[in-house]
Amino acid sequence: MSHRKLGRNSGARKALIKSLLAAFFTHGRIETTEAKAKELRRYADKVITLAKRGDLTARRLAIKAVADVGVVHKIFEEIPEKYNDRAGGYTRILKLGPRRGDAAPMVLIELV
Repeated sequence: MSHRKLGRNSGARKALIKSLLAAFFTHGRIETTEAKAKELRRYADKVITLAKRGDLTARRLAIKAVADVGVVHKIFEEIPEKYNDRAGGYTRILKLGPRRGDAAPMVLIELV
């Protein structure tokens, strides 16, 4: 499976994805760079699919991915009703333009 390295080693990259997932599901939308958002989308869609499954194994896998039990509880309570009829594509990425400091392309990633 290919992935973006995001300029980090594997441990820092995993920690970044976990914290981005927790913030994303807590707030419903976050502003980040385009590369991070595209990588985050892969993991967020997988966690939502796990929430739709709803069994104990899916919950444990989601806790492993998000690393915040409170956020996972919220996901498993709210998400399945919202996306029950949707087969995929749970997130939307809106481009915002370059960041002022380093001209990195910024986006807004949100739940559909």
